[in-house]
Amino acid sequence: LVFSVHPNVSQGCQGGCATCSDYNGCLSCKPRLFFVLERIGMKQIGVCLSSCPSGYYGTRYPDINKCAKCKADCDTCFTRNFCTKCKSGFYLYSGKCLEKCPDGLEANNHTMECTSIVHCETSEWSPWSPCMKKGKTCGFKRGNEVRVREIVQHPSARGNPCPATTESRKCIVQRKRCQKEGKGTK
Repeated sequence: LVFSVHPNVSQGCQGGCATCSDYNGCLSCKPRLFFVLERIGMKQIGVCLSSCPSGYYGTRYPDINKCAKCKADCDTCFTRNFCTKCKSGFYLYSGKCLEKCPDGLEANNHTMECTSIVHCETSEWSPWSPCMKKGKTCGFKRGNEVRVREIVQHPSARGNPCPATTESRKCIVQRKRCQKEGKGTK
């Protein structure tokens, strides 16, 4: 049995090709490399790469490993139906590229993904402060007491905004005289 090779097909190829032709570049690749067709003007040239370029995903077959194009709205993908990064103007959600996020989700313009809406969360109120007036706790009858709470979770763009984190209310104390400063130092 004589194995004949097409006259334009060569085994002495460059850059990872197993077989190649002068006109079409690589026709097959060395093991573990991915075959992809690159368009140069009207011509398509076969190249062999260690990983698929942006906009393509790799599939391994027993006889050949190929790079296939992602969907048109997809920049990078894991498979044809699972996108990992969308083209400009689209938001990524569960492997799909969408122009508008589904209900209950919001568009994150920084990551270009549809994310869950996050509402503000605050801690419990602190106990009320002592009744004070002008920074003192003595020498008055009416003053104010204050309580505070912390923001535990800041909201996302469409989440419920945070409520006030401080509250004050009027208070009345049994009028007590202030101690004279420096009393009893002599």
